[in-house]
Amino acid sequence: MVTRATDAEADGFTAEERAAMKERAAELRAQKGRRGAADKAAAAEADALEKIAEMPEADRVVAERVHAIVREHAPGLAPRTWYGQPAYAKDGQVVCFFQAASKFGTRYATLGFNESAALDDGPMWPTAFAIAELTDDVVARVTDLVRRAAG
Repeated sequence: MVTRATDAEADGFTAEERAAMKERAAELRAQKGRRGAADKAAAAEADALEKIAEMPEADRVVAERVHAIVREHAPGLAPRTWYGQPAYAKDGQVVCFFQAASKFGTRYATLGFNESAALDDGPMWPTAFAIAELTDDVVARVTDLVRRAAG
């Protein structure tokens, strides 16, 4: 009996992962076509806000709060999109990003940090945090992480 591999098995990526890669390619094309630093920054933030507005309500509420925290407490980070999700960059490098639970059908949203965030804490530290709900403690922790990540 011959069985046929699913798309995910054939190339190793799920439909959601392939969609994210296509979004990233579109982001790069859009960035290339923009002129002027101010126009680029405004358009990049508009793109991030558009992606947040498209999210289901539970994800959108968290993403809006994360965006507000970054803008208030880390104004040196520039909003943009990254793989179709809101992200925040310094000198062109993504420092932190939000990933909606709905993006890959997970049970919680994620706030992630790239290497440039330099949240080093001994020989081992987390680089991504699940956000299941916005409590005062969660907001305080996100604020602290974002401040530290921004430098």
